[in-house]
Amino acid sequence: MLNFTGVTEAEKIEEAIHMLKLYAEEGTIEPFLSVLEALKDNSGDETLQSQLYDAFKKLGIYQGTILTYAPSIYHLISDNPFNE
Repeated sequence: MLNFTGVTEAEKIEEAIHMLKLYAEEGTIEPFLSVLEALKDNSGDETLQSQLYDAFKKLGIYQGTILTYAPSIYHLISDNPFNE
């Protein structure tokens, strides 16, 4: 999907992964990063989106790390489309 600025979803996800690996303690967010990397190649996969949401929920206080260093992917974790 291409947005009005010409940046694809995969590019946003790739930048988020880079920023998180650069500034966050990878061990604390590893499950989230794993799902995010899988989602980079298949951003429309609803199962992966749900897994990303669940991984984000489980981060606890480290959710702030994600929101600080990867704000471009906020829309992927802001809502669980399946209401689970």
